[in-house]
Amino acid sequence: MKLFQTPIRALGVFLVLCAGAAAQQEISVQPATGGWSFVTSPYRAGSVPAIRLENSSRFASLIRAGNLYLTSRDVVALAIENNIDVEIQRYGPLLAQQVLQRAQAGGALRSVGLGVATGPQSVSLQGVSVNTSGGVGLSAGNGVSSGGGIVTQLGPPIPSLDPTLLGIVSFGHTTYPQSNLVLTNTPVLVDTTRFFQAQYVQNFEFGLAAQLTYVSTRSNVNSASYSLNPSTSGDLDLVLTQNLLQGFGRAVNGRNIRVQKNNVKVSALQFKQQLVATVSAALNLYWDLVSFDADLRARQREVGTAQQLLDDNKKLVQFGTAAPIEITRAESQLYASQQDLVTSQTNLLQQETILKNYLSRNGVADAGLTNLHIVPLDKFAIPEKDEVHPLEDLIHQALAARPEMEQARLNLASNQMNLVGIKNSLKPTLNAFAELTNNGLSGDLTAFGLLQGYNSTLVGGYGNMLSQLFRRDYPNYSAGISLNIPLRNRAAQADYTTSLLELRQNELNLRKNINQIRVDVQNALVGLEQARARYEAAVKSRVLQDQTLAGDQKRYALGATVAFQVVQDQRDLATAHSAEVQSMANYTHARIALDQALGTTLDVSQVSIDEALKGQVSQPSALPADLPKEERP
Repeated sequence: MKLFQTPIRALGVFLVLCAGAAAQQEISVQPATGGWSFVTSPYRAGSVPAIRLENSSRFASLIRAGNLYLTSRDVVALAIENNIDVEIQRYGPLLAQQVLQRAQAGGALRSVGLGVATGPQSVSLQGVSVNTSGGVGLSAGNGVSSGGGIVTQLGPPIPSLDPTLLGIVSFGHTTYPQSNLVLTNTPVLVDTTRFFQAQYVQNFEFGLAAQLTYVSTRSNVNSASYSLNPSTSGDLDLVLTQNLLQGFGRAVNGRNIRVQKNNVKVSALQFKQQLVATVSAALNLYWDLVSFDADLRARQREVGTAQQLLDDNKKLVQFGTAAPIEITRAESQLYASQQDLVTSQTNLLQQETILKNYLSRNGVADAGLTNLHIVPLDKFAIPEKDEVHPLEDLIHQALAARPEMEQARLNLASNQMNLVGIKNSLKPTLNAFAELTNNGLSGDLTAFGLLQGYNSTLVGGYGNMLSQLFRRDYPNYSAGISLNIPLRNRAAQADYTTSLLELRQNELNLRKNINQIRVDVQNALVGLEQARARYEAAVKSRVLQDQTLAGDQKRYALGATVAFQVVQDQRDLATAHSAEVQSMANYTHARIALDQALGTTLDVSQVSIDEALKGQVSQPSALPADLPKEERP
């Protein structure tokens, strides 16, 4: 089987290299293009690139001889470039921008995007705490919408803010039998018409609606009783309507635009929040892998020591200086140590699978990942002393830096904007309107019109009719107001009161988040202090146990103690090594949890939001020249 492992690994690495070599295309919305796009673009659909399923090239650059060599910085970079949760959140700002475009057109808001996803947990190693974040997750919300996935709107309806242009052209031919020949001088009246209408409609945020309409009709009849035939009539009509109470003002009609601008910011903060969760989870997984790797080496030393004890006891029994029972005791210790080694190997392999799945677009299904072993290049480095600022300073820092707090504030401001519009629906509807119409008529003078002495200014063609319109020779005027008063108005009152109550809940939720952040910071500090204390105690315990084993081994060699005591010392030393590894992992988790509580995770890990949005970290990965050799049974 070992004969085929090297070719299989080489093939897997080759496939990963090929997959990672593909350049990543940035997620974006492509506007419609093509001939006459400046005219047709409003009526054509944009396009979005297909989802990206290939890993970044960084993955391939870290593979050597079937091993994936990783540092904590590489883990952060790979998580940013390849993690699916981060990739999903990259669509959030684009979705928010599209909803903003919809709001700028006067449409109701849509609920888009997904919530922040937490990372996976490590396999358990004697109670090692993983992804320790305390109460970091706050209910800040994903942005204020109009009602979940259903597009609804409370308060006065927002008019369409996109102008519309209407054009109508029609041709007609009518034939009417006549009962009175005196009026038409023909038994059958035949009328051929050509009708044209153009209308422009525009609504404004402050409540004004404007409608400009141009209509012209050309008529040709078979009757000699008309003074103008054929004739062309037309009118240019302007209608203005202004809301004076309900539906008045930019604060009412433009509320969705301002709310969605806040939602765009919320979406960016949610992406930042996802980055924090993903980077923290990836680091926790990596440092757990480091602890599992250290535990594996400790278990290997334990097996080696137990094997050496067995070999020594066999020699002593052979020389007659020890009883045969000592061989049995040594074998029992060896088998127990081998069981511990198998458990440690299993934990390490399972942790590798979890981490590879988290750092890859296609998870463990990616070609070649199954046969890759992860070799961590970092070692635990516990500082001699933790530099911790005063508690109140840390709390103020967390309140200013945590993205959940800014999200909650923006959502509260958006709800207050919505409340302005909902309150406006309590007012009666009072509209002022004015209409100005210019009329025109022109045509060919008939013999009947000549006999009647018809007005010569109306004789002419289409241009004469247009001249009459623009000279305003025949104007019409009208103006007025309309008032609509609901006598009970219960729905509007209920909507406003309900929204005001929800606003009070949001204000309390903001206070709850502030209180929770205080708890998070204090708990994180306590957790860091306890983790350091456990680490220092574990180190002292391991050192003492190592000294105890060395002393008992010397005594056993001199015949001053029995083999059972040496076996017991070996077990105690192995337990002390595991406890030390566990304490180092716990300290690292506590440090990561404190960074999360303070909102400094991205700063500590030197993560750029702009690079994360593009999915490409600029800092390259460089492996050391002397890579450790990883050989596993």
